[in-house]
Amino acid sequence: MRADVDADAGTEADPDVDAEVDAVERALDAFRAGEPVCVHDFADREGETDIVYPASAVDAEAVAHMRNDAGGLVCVAVADHVADAFGLPFLADALEHPAVDDTPEYDDRSSFSLPVNHRDTFTGITDDDRARTIGALADTAAAVDRDPDGYTPESFAAEFRSPGHVHVLRGAHAGLDDRVGHTELGLALANAVDDAPAAVVCEMLDDETGAALTPDDAAAYAARRGIPYVEGADLVDVLQ
Repeated sequence: MRADVDADAGTEADPDVDAEVDAVERALDAFRAGEPVCVHDFADREGETDIVYPASAVDAEAVAHMRNDAGGLVCVAVADHVADAFGLPFLADALEHPAVDDTPEYDDRSSFSLPVNHRDTFTGITDDDRARTIGALADTAAAVDRDPDGYTPESFAAEFRSPGHVHVLRGAHAGLDDRVGHTELGLALANAVDDAPAAVVCEMLDDETGAALTPDDAAAYAARRGIPYVEGADLVDVLQ
């Protein structure tokens, strides 16, 4: 991944490229500042826009923002090597039940791993509790980067318990080269700004229809709130 966008990537002769790079630059600036980004994946994939935060910056206010303004699941994506260090499986591989069917129409498989609570939380669902869990996941992901061999499934279990209220997602092994879901797009943003290999994603839903918020409505929301809006395709083009 490139940590910096090439300022000369766009040209006066190609305004579409200029707009693409500008959108990614705004998203990277927000992530560096610990602020959210609205990321639309692809019309032929989920067709959803997620509010995405660097996990290291999420506090109770950010959880409330996602809960109120997005409405989907608040999930923490961690890089593949972080999940490996803690022995975090894909959830479908860890369950033995006739209902398990990990064949979504939009991808080869889902990214879900274990849902967890930090052991210092009570029920785990309050804004404070979820922020505590998310912040600890970001801290442990950063620690794995510093000391890849210093962590085990047992050390993870000493700090977190499952089931819980924060869904952990496993990033694909080769990132955007393997998969282009919100999991990998969020992790690519975190990697590009040298943050912890963990990002929080939450799907944006339409209060009136209950469906995914349309890209136009998501972009309009982002403009009203001063939040960068970026297409997943642009992130792939610039960061891959």
